Amino acid sequence: MVDTITAVNDAVNSVVWGPPFLVLLLGTGLYLTIRLGGFQFTHPGMSWRQSFGRHFGKKHKEGDGAISSFGAISSAMAATIGVGNIAGVSTAIALGGPGAVFWMWISALVGMATKFGEASLGLKYREIDPDGNIKGGVMYYIEKGLGSSWKWLAVLYAIFAAIAALGIGNMVQANTMADSLETAFSIPPAVTGVLAVVLVGLVILGGIKRIAATAEKLVPFMTVAYIIGALIIIVMNIPAIPAALGEIFYYAFNPISAVGGFAGSTVAFTIQMGVARGIFSNEAGLGAASIVHAQARNVPFRQGMWGIWEVFIDTIVVCTMTALVIVLTGAIETGETGAGLASHAFNTGLPGPGGYVVLLGLAIFAYTTMLTWSFYGEKSLEYVLGEKSRMPYRVLFLVFLFVGAVGGLELIWSIADTLNGLMAAPNLIALLALGGILAKEKADYMSSPEAKE
Repeated sequence: MVDTITAVNDAVNSVVWGPPFLVLLLGTGLYLTIRLGGFQFTHPGMSWRQSFGRHFGKKHKEGDGAISSFGAISSAMAATIGVGNIAGVSTAIALGGPGAVFWMWISALVGMATKFGEASLGLKYREIDPDGNIKGGVMYYIEKGLGSSWKWLAVLYAIFAAIAALGIGNMVQANTMADSLETAFSIPPAVTGVLAVVLVGLVILGGIKRIAATAEKLVPFMTVAYIIGALIIIVMNIPAIPAALGEIFYYAFNPISAVGGFAGSTVAFTIQMGVARGIFSNEAGLGAASIVHAQARNVPFRQGMWGIWEVFIDTIVVCTMTALVIVLTGAIETGETGAGLASHAFNTGLPGPGGYVVLLGLAIFAYTTMLTWSFYGEKSLEYVLGEKSRMPYRVLFLVFLFVGAVGGLELIWSIADTLNGLMAAPNLIALLALGGILAKEKADYMSSPEAKE
């Protein structure tokens, strides 16, 4: 049975992550970058002032919404900064070589425009019912932005997203957490699964406000702690940084031969691993973050600026930190993969506490990721089946969480990759079609008094 599932998934995966899809994924980000005049590169100061600057500086009046803009970005980053930043990056390097990091960067640079579009459109086309409940995301900007004749595509996206949430945002997270705790402390996966079910259930049963409140506290703390740990190792190896960066750039365009426990990689596979794992980490193109950005008390274009920093912090900062530690310590030669590779690298660079930095990061990142992805899946299914599906989906999410904790790692990762590609396709089509709307949103906002604040 498992062999059959693996064979079918591999066949589908070869299509959804083949050259045409990679061109669509990166091409959409490039297209939006052009339509927005390279906004993520030309206005970094403005995007910072209008996002983090507004939150930590002088308080401004916010619009309608269930949560603050910072609550929305914290929730979104709870989903993006997960095991993909540690185990995902490690897997990309272990299978595709150091050059995979370069293609992660490329996917992030154009992905900032993609995530900008998702956040903006999610808020622009959201709906607020008489009871104050907010509904938004890819499904709504497909149906309302492209027209009711495209509702079939919105439903298709919602179905893929509801299923994908059980993989990328649930089983993968739980499995990596359980595997790491078993390796470090011999804790049985079933025990980790039960504990995770309880801790996740206590939050997600309370809805988006409780999820946002939890994310606001845990995500900034763990992100900063993880970056500090990685920075210590990087600073201790400053003389080797030019050579490490040289490897990343060189092997991005040249095959890497087998070395130590590393089996070698072709350039094509290096690109595939870099882009696939980059998207797994920052989720630019999947569209899921638009569901939580739609909940924010903000205006569309300004909410999009949070999306830029979401991708930047996730991939350009956190993923790069993980990658540099792995390359600098030479851990790739061990033949380890996944979280084990990252743990070995941190232990080598920072004997003693290094491994615990990775372990704590995995545990908290996985936990917060599951919280937000449960909301993504719930809202996606709600679009298809209505509000009556909320509680059953939350229960189903917890069941799959336990299954993920005790399941096999390799197959779960592979299925998650496939589901990512399937849910991204409808979203990318919508973003390409609505590029003109985003350009108009930019023109209107840039000429408004708010843009000068």
